Amino acid sequence: MATAVRNDPEKSTPAPGYRFPPGFKRNLLWFALRRFRPANPILLFQHLVDEYGDIAHYKIAWNHIVFLNHPDYIREILVVQNDNFIKERTVQRSKMLLGEGMITSEGPLHRAQRQAAQPAFHRQRIPEYANTMVREAARTRDSWRDGEERDIAREMMHLTLNIVAETLFATDLRGEVHELADAINGIMALYNFLVLLPAAEWLVHVRPPGLAAFVRARKRIDAVVYRMIEAHRRGRTNRGSLLDMMMAASPDHSEESEQSLRDQVITIFLAGYETVANALAWTWYLLSQNPDCQAKFCCEIDRELGGRLPTFDDIPRLRYVEMVFAESMRLYPPAWAMGRYARRDFRLGDYFLPAKTTVLMSQYVLHRDPRFFPAPLKFDPERFTTEAKARRAKFTYVPFGAGVRQCIGEAFAWMEGVLLLATLGQRWKLRLAPGHPVEPEPLITLRPKYGMKMTIEARGPTT
Repeated sequence: MATAVRNDPEKSTPAPGYRFPPGFKRNLLWFALRRFRPANPILLFQHLVDEYGDIAHYKIAWNHIVFLNHPDYIREILVVQNDNFIKERTVQRSKMLLGEGMITSEGPLHRAQRQAAQPAFHRQRIPEYANTMVREAARTRDSWRDGEERDIAREMMHLTLNIVAETLFATDLRGEVHELADAINGIMALYNFLVLLPAAEWLVHVRPPGLAAFVRARKRIDAVVYRMIEAHRRGRTNRGSLLDMMMAASPDHSEESEQSLRDQVITIFLAGYETVANALAWTWYLLSQNPDCQAKFCCEIDRELGGRLPTFDDIPRLRYVEMVFAESMRLYPPAWAMGRYARRDFRLGDYFLPAKTTVLMSQYVLHRDPRFFPAPLKFDPERFTTEAKARRAKFTYVPFGAGVRQCIGEAFAWMEGVLLLATLGQRWKLRLAPGHPVEPEPLITLRPKYGMKMTIEARGPTT
């Protein structure tokens, strides 16, 4: 296992019996005031890799943190020793919005939720969703006009929200999609404040100014979700949607059952639309900055579709479109970091670490490591040919996580990304608006900090 240390190691004072990796001598709180912006942990993670290599240790107050940046270490935590770990504090803090949904729940509850939802994501069900995805994408592209400027990040949010509502929840949210998106955006704007605020879970009941805004936004989301559930019940039809499956698993209308249903719906909504929307926004940006790749992308769409709308059966032929999407998620992975919290003492390589240690990993940093992706800042979809993928070590490209908690909707997301890119890209090219700043913002997902303002340009057939 690679444990290269690029500078002289700075070891924390170890507790008796424990052996810690190299890392900061001082508590991170000291560094945070001088060098790192707490709101952008990616800067910290990259510094740790540059200074200490594949595994580094630091402390925040009395808490031990270990950061990993090697596929062997990542596999050890997510697969080999998975039973010793639960989700770490940042994810637990998101329970303020998500409750005990599939992202935040643990143990038997998580297994039961995943088992209940699994049929909706079975490979036999996935093709059924393709027509809805293409229909909604065609509706979006028909609303665009040549030469107009739009925030493509916002456009992709609205599009994927509608798709998740119709495919997984058999619900038409078109009249409420703006309300839902605005409420979620409001919570995202407060994300770093919520993560850093001590005792936020308790203070939410007191409602200081920042948390009062969070509570208002959460109520708006809850209202939409409960209206959707109630409308589904009144319809008295079982269309086999994910919402039907969740409701069948919670047949009584007790307060606890209703809360559980709400938590699961909100979790799937957030995971199902937010990640794909961000991946699409970054993809349009990267295509706009790489005209050769954009030309090849357009040529494949024209050659394989011949002017008609794509279908599920076209996906295997849209290989370059998929490669573009994959390379976008390498450079700007929507799920930009993962974390686990140790329940018991554990060994990791040459180190022995205590229970309650937090282990962090970052897809954003890993995917830009030149050992695994030469010229890592270059946008190169050819990294994802069948041959190139076969040569690459496992756990070096993990945009959907890995192990037993790998994203249940991964196949859904890949299909959605390819079909939406092909449908929209069939008619339009997108060009970044002059002077628009582009900066990734690591919140629950990796969002464009200032949105993604782009000019819509009609394109003719390629030759």
